[in-house]
Amino acid sequence: MFFSNLETPLAYLKGVGPKRAELLQKELGFFTYEHLLHHYPFRYIDRTRFYKIRELNPDMPLVQVIGKVVSKETIGEKQKKRIVIKFEDETGRMELVWFQSLKWVEENIYRGNTYIAFGKPNFFNGSFSISHPDLENYPRQQTGVAGNITLQPIYSSTEKLKKAFLDSKGIQKLIYQLLELHVNEVRETLPKYILEKYKLISKKEALISIHFPSNTNMLQQAERRLKFEELFFIQLQLLHNKHLRSLKFKGALFDNVGERINKFYNEVIPFDLTNAQKRVIKEIRIDTQRGTQMNRLVQGDVGSGKTVVALMSMLLANDNGYQACMMAPTEILARQHYESLVGMLNGELANVAILTGTTTKKQRAILHAQLENGEIDILVGTHALIEDKVKFKNLGLVVIDEQHRFGVEQRAKLWRKNSIPPHILVMTATPIPRTLAMTLYGDLDVSVIDELPAGRKPIETKHLLESQRMRMFGFMKQEIAKGRQVYVVYPLIKESEKLDLLHLEAGIEQLSYQFPLPQYQISIVHGKLNNVDKQFEMQRFIDGKTQIMVATTVIEVGVNVPNASVMVIENAERFGLSQLHQLRGRVGRGAEQSFCILMSGNKLNPTSKKRLETMVRTNNGFEISEIDLELRGPGDITGTQQSGTVELKVADLVKDQVILKEARNTVIEIFDLDPNLENPDNSLLRSFLAKKNTGISFDKIS
Repeated sequence: MFFSNLETPLAYLKGVGPKRAELLQKELGFFTYEHLLHHYPFRYIDRTRFYKIRELNPDMPLVQVIGKVVSKETIGEKQKKRIVIKFEDETGRMELVWFQSLKWVEENIYRGNTYIAFGKPNFFNGSFSISHPDLENYPRQQTGVAGNITLQPIYSSTEKLKKAFLDSKGIQKLIYQLLELHVNEVRETLPKYILEKYKLISKKEALISIHFPSNTNMLQQAERRLKFEELFFIQLQLLHNKHLRSLKFKGALFDNVGERINKFYNEVIPFDLTNAQKRVIKEIRIDTQRGTQMNRLVQGDVGSGKTVVALMSMLLANDNGYQACMMAPTEILARQHYESLVGMLNGELANVAILTGTTTKKQRAILHAQLENGEIDILVGTHALIEDKVKFKNLGLVVIDEQHRFGVEQRAKLWRKNSIPPHILVMTATPIPRTLAMTLYGDLDVSVIDELPAGRKPIETKHLLESQRMRMFGFMKQEIAKGRQVYVVYPLIKESEKLDLLHLEAGIEQLSYQFPLPQYQISIVHGKLNNVDKQFEMQRFIDGKTQIMVATTVIEVGVNVPNASVMVIENAERFGLSQLHQLRGRVGRGAEQSFCILMSGNKLNPTSKKRLETMVRTNNGFEISEIDLELRGPGDITGTQQSGTVELKVADLVKDQVILKEARNTVIEIFDLDPNLENPDNSLLRSFLAKKNTGISFDKIS
């Protein structure tokens, strides 16, 4: 156990009590002393710099002044009552003013004494003043374990906590008290050899210096220590779970490359595979011959050919007597995959079926029977696949597309569909930065398809301002005249009072004026249409009956129209980089040159400007994902919270990539040398994993 008294409920800490403890629990999720001790400051105010009164100006945020109390006067009555202190140094005089806490000021501040006044300077009636300053005796007294507070910690709080006097200052006092009373109970969590290798300070020193650093050097050392620890234990858990799963979950052996996959590769497939596709298929083959469950993530940019890799993997399962299924997050995408698979197979080699929310009761009954007797080789579907009624004869492979859109429990239900857990192949067209992949999917093996099929031309991306709209309409007409089709995507359906956006309904009016009937036909698709109408409108566009599809982001995934060569994104500054990249990927699927036009207002903030400049500069999804992570942070990357993103308290996946790699490599080395953590030097790590209840005991590992 790492802690003793630190596991005491917060209600027992002086100054907290039952009511405040309940509030801290509800607002911040804190139950114990330990939780509060790990509530780190999000910034610090430098209390090392002192100003002279003559140096002050009203634009300064916060200042410290050393001066003497010349006079103290109470002015006004009742609500207008205030205390005004004349405060001077050798360069001038100013006022310190209090409207509250008057009794404390009267009893504790003395004329003639020297103090450090800290606060926001204001200039009024020809002189400077500070309202409600923090006052400290000068010189500062060295007190307690935290020492001098020269870098003042600032803690996040909430409105409800502030009303209970638990603002940053209130939280600071509680943590100070905790350290004073219990810092010696903090136990080391990292083995000594790791501390020595990376020159890390102790856990005790790190906690003192993260809350009350004596100088910037100690703050940096504390941050490095705590960041390493945080990332190290995430990797320890992920890689330990991966190791356990390889021992616990036996997998079906796909050791036969049979007639189906050979015929498909040699006779049916209408194009050559890229070297990247071949490499990933080989990695999957090796995984499925080990006798343990495969858990592989395949990342590939839009249009890189992930679907054919998935199909060949499913045919490999079929060749070895197993069924396969493919789960997509939406009906549109599931149907797209189904049609793509059937089209590539030319109706040969495998019986492919589809199951979605709109599958009729009669169709379901037939499908369930065929699935259980083994007539269906490959089943494509939505969440409907995880229903208890859906039973396979012998499920050997599960392909999950866009995994971040499914909850953990939803995914888990699929691998309970067979006595031997099926192999898992996860696909995503959302390139994931390496640092995020290490943290989100650190227990999966990762494959990357980093090559586009031959003949694909890079999409040309242009950024146009509202003042250039007529130029955009002219370009659309040119492309339509060549027989091409155009997407126009809007962020909203109806006008928002808060956002001055060109919304979809107004856009349709404008387009109808520029592209009149009968020469031009327009499809309209948005999230509020029912599935039947949505499918009808999409099908008209797919069949070439309409030249323009006006849509909201519902077409981000699931529409594959090779003849569509132009993607116009309205109010592009309102979209995230990842979403812009996904939308752009709807074009460029044919042999012709394709274009993406980013329309925006004339005024852009720096972040929006960088997003749009990035889109114009590069088509590389992995480069885009790194910049997206930098701009938005890991918690905002679409849907990652569902995947169980670890909430980082102090580490930053953008800024701390070097520390993350050090932590992961250290864990890999430890498991290579001591897979069961039997070495006494690793006892702390063994205790950590036991405490986390990782589901299987070390005794079962051999």
